[in-house]
Amino acid sequence: MTATLRSPIAAVLLLAALAARAGTGLVYVANEKDDTLTLIDAKTLEVTGSIPTCARPRHLQRLPGGTRLLVACGDAGEADVIDLATRRVVDTSPLGHDPEALDLSADGRLAYVSAEDDHALAVFDLAARKEIGRVALGPEPEGVKLSPDGRRVYVTSEVAGVVYAIDTATLQIERTIPVGRRPRRLALAADGAQLWVTNEKSATISVISTATLEVVDTLPVVVDGLTADGITPVGMVLAPDGATIYVALGRANRVAFVDVATHRVRALVPVGRRAWALALSADGERLFVAGGLSNDLTAIDTRSAQVLKTIAVGQVPNAVLVDD
Repeated sequence: MTATLRSPIAAVLLLAALAARAGTGLVYVANEKDDTLTLIDAKTLEVTGSIPTCARPRHLQRLPGGTRLLVACGDAGEADVIDLATRRVVDTSPLGHDPEALDLSADGRLAYVSAEDDHALAVFDLAARKEIGRVALGPEPEGVKLSPDGRRVYVTSEVAGVVYAIDTATLQIERTIPVGRRPRRLALAADGAQLWVTNEKSATISVISTATLEVVDTLPVVVDGLTADGITPVGMVLAPDGATIYVALGRANRVAFVDVATHRVRALVPVGRRAWALALSADGERLFVAGGLSNDLTAIDTRSAQVLKTIAVGQVPNAVLVDD
């Protein structure tokens, strides 16, 4: 019997493994108040265009195969699927009420979505266009990260001050791990042995052993001239070589270069106002940091820790993705 593809998303998931593609060479910036993506050439650092999206774009992630981009929108309660070659929305998928952040299964079929107002993790089958599971959590879940093998998903609860480790097969909570105040985002070390967690209201980063599911270290973030309440770490991205984690420091208007082995800050680079979101080029040589209140994107040379350019984007940029 021949299978019927019911949606463009299903077609993409079926064909994703056929071939790799060259990137577009663009940086995509989601502007939360404009309902747009700003497109920037990753080499020349010039704005090349924009794409309209669903209401309040908050999360960007490539679908397998790399030809299409998933844009999760909080006010719309759905995701746009954008064809990167044509720059057009070619499909949509429901994501439930007020989706905050998400991560995708390796095949791109399942989206694990933090439902902030529902205090839950929702699991959506993107090809079938429906919710297939749900886990009740503490108030205001946000960061979502799948383990490399897909067997566990980690979710932060901003109000409860914990990270949940959830079995993806049973959707049961394995462990509730206390961290700092208002945990936001998550990053895995290259070997998967450590999970890093930004604590926005504690000005710290918690490091969790994924083997024991216990906090093994807490890194204070210090910026000369600022008190702890002015340092609000949120977004993180790991360098391709696994040696450095870059941390956006929110109201401190800086990004920290943190050595993964020593857990020490190697450099602090000034960026735009309220730095939350950031992304790296594929070679790790350029870091892009969104200034959510200055409506700009700062491009940084990671080798010299120097700013290359500050680029005006839309209103309240809240997510960044580099497709190179």
